Amino acid sequence: MDTPFWYARALNTPSQAGTVAVDGVDIHYETWGEVGKPGIVLIHGSNAHLEWWRFVAPFLADQFRVVALDSSGNGDSGWRERYTGEVLAKEVWAACQAAELGPRPFVIGHSFGGFVALETGHHFGAELGGVVFMDFTVAPPEQYVEWGLRAKREGVRPGRKTRIYVDRAQALGRFRYVPEQPVTHRCIRDYIAEKSLRAVEGGWTWKFDPGLFDHLEMGIDQRDKFAGMACRSAVVLGEDSADEGAFWASHMAEITGGKLPILKIPGTHHHLMFDDPVAVAVAAKSIVLTWLAEDGRDILRASLAQTLETSPCRT
Repeated sequence: MDTPFWYARALNTPSQAGTVAVDGVDIHYETWGEVGKPGIVLIHGSNAHLEWWRFVAPFLADQFRVVALDSSGNGDSGWRERYTGEVLAKEVWAACQAAELGPRPFVIGHSFGGFVALETGHHFGAELGGVVFMDFTVAPPEQYVEWGLRAKREGVRPGRKTRIYVDRAQALGRFRYVPEQPVTHRCIRDYIAEKSLRAVEGGWTWKFDPGLFDHLEMGIDQRDKFAGMACRSAVVLGEDSADEGAFWASHMAEITGGKLPILKIPGTHHHLMFDDPVAVAVAAKSIVLTWLAEDGRDILRASLAQTLETSPCRT
């Protein structure tokens, strides 16, 4: 089976793993790129892990210091008895600091990771360079559908467990994208499936905590949090995404008076980084580099204004 040129290049790009403790739970992360470059943090979606970004991060790392984390309850990070938007945001900020991203890092969150990015923007917006929501949008309060509070809505009992498969091959065969979409690159699908399993007594099971959404309250105040963020934002969508959480970009544009940058990547679905990771990386770069250029102009203007203010020739 032939693989795209970027597949081997991404896997061969050096990265370093690390952990940082947040409220008593170890958070696993991976870094790419040199310390001192502008920083980007990548946040995965629900029931996922940092490997969702494995084929994107290397193509950001030539110009950025990049960190991707496993949010608590996912991947190789620890689990919690209860999860909140605030603690998930604290994990993102802690990963930024542990990875030495420097001042005003940029946040990119995919799917449920977009909610975590929103919470990060709400709690740490003044310290951020900007937030990119990737196939995640903020719905009007009257259209909001709660993902969390499952125990309250469904009467979920404590101690939920993922299915254990005696045979590893059987487990890999059960792997699916959620929502389902065409498998554009089988090599990525197989890689992600492998990285989604963990060994347990009796066989193999998935890495995610099935109880994460039992008590997590995402809240109908997402519109207000988005409108009040103290940093810039942008939206990147999969052109053919079937995820209901990605249908409200026009509402977000309305909130910002039409100033919100909204990009659609042709031919991609909800898990757009699996369809075209290079296009996703280039889209993210174009947004963040534009913001950095804006910052540079602002700094230049401020410096020029200060020079004129203190100039002996000023009248």
